Amino acid sequence: MDKMYFMTLISNKLKLIRTEFDFSQEKMAQMLGISKKTLVQIEKGRAEASWTVVVAVCALFFESDVLTNELGDDPLELARLLAQGEQLVPKAKTLGGKVWWTEISKSEHFVLQRNLISNHFR
Repeated sequence: MDKMYFMTLISNKLKLIRTEFDFSQEKMAQMLGISKKTLVQIEKGRAEASWTVVVAVCALFFESDVLTNELGDDPLELARLLAQGEQLVPKAKTLGGKVWWTEISKSEHFVLQRNLISNHFR
């Protein structure tokens, strides 16, 4: 994972994070130090959050389930490592420390997995 990919991930989840904490667009924009218009543009996918905004999201909403499920680790720690120029390999996405998919069988071209939560296969 590089810095640009990280910024895209956070930008795409910004609306979910805002609704998770039940903030209005005005309140969220004020907290992040951006205009409401900029926030709307990011939430609609017309613009991407800047690095500064992404780090602010990670710092202010480090307890967010949306961020933890998407990143699989502490968002602020990932931001710190990326700021230092390290390439990251994302951990398996978890829920309470468990990987969501378990491998049932594997062939030359296919992998059969079962979801631990819903028990459906892919």
